[in-house]
Amino acid sequence: MLVSLGCAVFTVIPLQIAPLQPNADTLSRVIQGIAAGVGFLGAGEIVRQSSETSQRLEIHGLTSAASIWVSAGLGIAAGFGLWQLGLIAAVLTFMVLHLFKRIEKPN
Repeated sequence: MLVSLGCAVFTVIPLQIAPLQPNADTLSRVIQGIAAGVGFLGAGEIVRQSSETSQRLEIHGLTSAASIWVSAGLGIAAGFGLWQLGLIAAVLTFMVLHLFKRIEKPN
């Protein structure tokens, strides 16, 4: 859900700024670069969490990596002054994180 939300935020930002900026293509490339760079940070979080020695293969840090990525989208939205998009996406992010924390918690 967080990756889908992040993708939506990264997609809507260029659509929102295109009518306002004559060089929206350049800004779109900058946004793509930020998304790719932050993706590497998320991958590093997964690798760092998974390096524990254990008997079986485990993957940790996916939620953290997705949270890092969606926070980059929120930061870009805020940087472009799209506070409504950033606010809605932040609320949805907190809802997703809170909902799944409750679902995953053993009773």
